[in-house]
Amino acid sequence: MALLSLSSMSQVTETAVTGGASSEITARHVELKTDLGIILIELFPDKAPATVANFLRYCNDGFYVGTIFHRVIPGFVVQGGGMTFDFVKKETHDPVVNESNNGLKNRRGTLSMARLPDPDSATSQFFINLNRNRHLDPQKDQPGYTVFARVIEGMDVVDKMTEEPQGKYRAQAPDLPIRILAVTVKP
Repeated sequence: MALLSLSSMSQVTETAVTGGASSEITARHVELKTDLGIILIELFPDKAPATVANFLRYCNDGFYVGTIFHRVIPGFVVQGGGMTFDFVKKETHDPVVNESNNGLKNRRGTLSMARLPDPDSATSQFFINLNRNRHLDPQKDQPGYTVFARVIEGMDVVDKMTEEPQGKYRAQAPDLPIRILAVTVKP
């Protein structure tokens, strides 16, 4: 187990993710320590290999440490992974290919990649579904939002985010930013 925190930004070496490519993904879980508690995530590398490799690259780079959950919409999603405490967007790697046709659905507790209208535009930002969001799944000939993981512990922490007052700085952002304080990648 390797830990990345605000005080320690060392490289994690437990996965074979290097330079954005993955020969074999050995990590199966990621723990996010937030201001409100721990969120434990199970990854689905067999269903979304490029997306999981992309997510792990950001984890391994220490990218997520210090980022905030900047978009919190009760009953819909909690989004983070791309902005600093003062709402500055972080520089990202190249986008990852959309893998939304992997059979996984945007159900409560699943993690998906945030993206622009271009299906292949996801970089670092991810969201946690708070409901069964069918409209985010692929529709006929239109790609959806790639599900690549699920919360296995800590949905109570995610739910707490929706209870925080918001609107002071941004309409959908908690008044007191909720940070990712540490990231632990586990086999």
